[in-house]
Amino acid sequence: MAAHDKSAHSHAHHAHQPSTSVHHDHKHHDHKEHHAPSHPAHHKHGPHDHHAHHAHMVEDFRRRFWISLVLTVPILVLSPMIQAFLGLGEALRFPGDLWVLWALSSVVFFYGGWPFLKGIAEELRQRNPGMMTLIAIAISVAYLYSSAVVFGLAGKIFFWELATLIDVMLLGHWIEMRSVLGASRALEELARLMPTEAHRVMPDGSIQDVPLDQLQAGDRVLVRPGEKIPADGVIVEGHTTVNEALLTGESAPVEKKVGDTVIGGAINGEGSLVVEVQKTGAESYLSQVIELVRQAQETKSRTQDLANRAARWLTVVALGGGALTLAVWTLVMGQPFDFALERMVTVMVIACPHALGLAVPLVVAVSTALSAQNGLLIRDRTAFENARNLQAVIFDKTGTLTEGRFGVTDTLVFQDGLSEEELLTLAAAVEQHSEHPIARGIVEAVAHPPAAEDFEAIPGKGARARVNGEEVRVVSPGYLREHGLEVQDERVDRLAEQGKTVVFVVRDGRVAGAIALADVIRPESKEAVRQLKAMGLQVMMLTGDNRRVAAWVAREIGLDDYFAEVLPDQKAAKVREVQQRGLRVAMVGDGINDAPALAQADVGIAIGAGTDVAIETADIVLVRNDPRDVVSILRLSRATYRKMVQNLWWAAGYNIVAIPLAAGVLYKLGLLLGPAVGAMLMSASTVIVAVNARFLSVE
Repeated sequence: MAAHDKSAHSHAHHAHQPSTSVHHDHKHHDHKEHHAPSHPAHHKHGPHDHHAHHAHMVEDFRRRFWISLVLTVPILVLSPMIQAFLGLGEALRFPGDLWVLWALSSVVFFYGGWPFLKGIAEELRQRNPGMMTLIAIAISVAYLYSSAVVFGLAGKIFFWELATLIDVMLLGHWIEMRSVLGASRALEELARLMPTEAHRVMPDGSIQDVPLDQLQAGDRVLVRPGEKIPADGVIVEGHTTVNEALLTGESAPVEKKVGDTVIGGAINGEGSLVVEVQKTGAESYLSQVIELVRQAQETKSRTQDLANRAARWLTVVALGGGALTLAVWTLVMGQPFDFALERMVTVMVIACPHALGLAVPLVVAVSTALSAQNGLLIRDRTAFENARNLQAVIFDKTGTLTEGRFGVTDTLVFQDGLSEEELLTLAAAVEQHSEHPIARGIVEAVAHPPAAEDFEAIPGKGARARVNGEEVRVVSPGYLREHGLEVQDERVDRLAEQGKTVVFVVRDGRVAGAIALADVIRPESKEAVRQLKAMGLQVMMLTGDNRRVAAWVAREIGLDDYFAEVLPDQKAAKVREVQQRGLRVAMVGDGINDAPALAQADVGIAIGAGTDVAIETADIVLVRNDPRDVVSILRLSRATYRKMVQNLWWAAGYNIVAIPLAAGVLYKLGLLLGPAVGAMLMSASTVIVAVNARFLSVE
């Protein structure tokens, strides 16, 4: 973790280009190679250590600020300029007062200004002058010049301006770092989801409380009502509901029974469970999510490159502008050196690119943590930022837009006196003894099918049984043809044209009705498509199903286009075909047979991954099987970019007005900014940037 710590903790000395306070400045990760964490200790200690270290730095700036502020009071009282301004004359003067003033100011300069003096050394060593360089030069010039006056040079003493400037800078850093801490805290909150201990069930049935790091795959653990599940595993005893909201973003509690998988960190509901551990440490879902968030936060944003370049130019402008201001006021305007020096210091302070360096990394930190909390896992930061420019979304059909299981879509009744519910109930009574997918679909449509007797399968054609004393058969169209029971009904023909599977219910030798089944369209699909189209995107579908089924699904949910009868190895070519229309394309699939298409797309989105976050070819992994999460990730991408742009304007835009004011262009109108006021403006822009990033949301 050495590289990580070095960059993450450079804020300790505040000796960095400001962009590294949250953002770790290294080359862009290819997350397709970083699909799983390899160091469990990294997850166990990394976020906590970073958080604790950052909290220590907040405390350090707070302490330096208060001590410097207390010392500033006598500095103000002893400063000749302040005494003259208040009309006190010689009332507060005493022998050696200037030496006391110098001593107090020296303490503020070296103690309060230490983070900035340390920072300039680091920035110059890295040949990357930035905010620390500007502040250090400003306070050093003020201190050295004022000290020279105390030691006999003719001029004015600037100690009061030096002290107030350092106070404001320390206060600004303290407030800003608290905001940064809030932005990065989400990662630690994820790590905190795990309990500290587990109730391991021993071979003799006794319960032993053990630390999590002692759990191994195959162990069984007891999870009592209301407790956190200690590891990823499968339920071997018990029935309950589980709250996975903080892990997957799924707000409603999820019902769990024997055989179902559970995620470590989820909160058990009302039932007691025995869980067999499957994954621990770095292999667990939560550890992988934390690693993905950390990698995404560290990945260099393209927008950050722009911000860094702007910050470097602003540093050059500040240094050059300060020197030019000094020269113009002394050589051209003929003003005293101390007046020109004050203008120079103000220009350098007000142009500090600190807010510019934080503008993008803070938004990155907030957006990646926010996405993880909502089950939207970003594996490739660049792809996520590019998602805002997408023009088309292609969905895989089976398991993505549909549920991948047969369900009843239509019921047709041919006999008088028989309702659709009664027809379905008769069919379900027969089919409850069958394991066929069509039979399962019919049975699931009826809450409590009645008992059936004398069940018998009709190989390849259906099944028969006695229900309430009547013989009932559920059979295929082929069976009807063989037995001369043809049905002439255009409704049946229309259902067949839609690619639906139609079965017939025969009661006592007469065809009582027909039931149509199809792959069930997810209720959320239609809403997802509607919202994507409202965002200006074209929505398409890829499927290996026949053209009739594809046309029906496309019509039902309002797709713009579809590709049917596409073999898995042809999907990538279809994505390429859409790209050749000049469209930037996202592919949404389950990440298994859709891998080539996910890789071909401009943005690959794996949906319904559950606990499998290590999907090789996806740029973004959506934990839930909800197409509306595609809308959420696109909205978050757009909102993140908007926040970045807003922050860049806040960070740099105010300089357009502030630098000329600091240089004294409105001096003749009586408007003049002092260094402390300049520091307040600069600090205010930094705090605004930090607070604005915190208002980012998925909605």
